[in-house]
Amino acid sequence: MRIISGVHKGKKIQAPTNLPIRPTTDRAKESLFNILENRYVFENKKILDLFSGSGNISFEFSSRANVEITAVDNDINCIEFIRKINKELNYNITTVQSDCKNFINTTNEKFDIIFMDPPYNYEQYHTLRELIIEKKIINRDGCLIIEHDRNTIFEDDSIDLRKYGKVFFSISHL
Repeated sequence: MRIISGVHKGKKIQAPTNLPIRPTTDRAKESLFNILENRYVFENKKILDLFSGSGNISFEFSSRANVEITAVDNDINCIEFIRKINKELNYNITTVQSDCKNFINTTNEKFDIIFMDPPYNYEQYHTLRELIIEKKIINRDGCLIIEHDRNTIFEDDSIDLRKYGKVFFSISHL
């Protein structure tokens, strides 16, 4: 994986092969950030990266702007890898080892952008989306981005669906 833009543009980051991850492809990530940059100024935003895995999305946000990021994953090896790269690149990423649903249920924080990238076979996409909205952890004019495959469908007219190869993003502007 590589950082596409910002202060570390072009930097390649090699995640250990033992991590249970499926990083967002560079093509999909670049397209997503083009959409987001046309709508938001990232500077001083609070970002939540759920199912953060390798930290790919957190690193991209961090390279582009002075943002406060919380990266949540239940795998300790993923968290340790994100911490290592965070320190090397001097980013502002807070890592939390937790089940994402538990994190949402217990956090008192609010975020401007929430990115959620569960495993494609995750069965609680809809439940987690509803919980995020119900708990009101997204600031006014914020957004929720859910990465998924073609088998996950959201029946909501307010969702902006984007497809990049085999990657789908369902974007809710709240």
